[in-house]
Amino acid sequence: MHAYRFITDDDTSDFCHRVSQALSNGWQLHGEPQYVFNATTGQMRCGQAVVKSVPDVTYSRDVKLGDL
Repeated sequence: MHAYRFITDDDTSDFCHRVSQALSNGWQLHGEPQYVFNATTGQMRCGQAVVKSVPDVTYSRDVKLGDL
């Protein structure tokens, strides 16, 4: 199975830790990070796509991507 996740969070160290954790678990960066300004909250939001090949797993909507 080829898995895809898009990690999002406010522009804080928590976002960097979430992406670092995914990389430590075998995920690979896919594309450039994305940034958007939320005018309502006055905060920057970040997003980063990550991908991972997972042998012996068949995709279904029940697969918890964060647990792969």
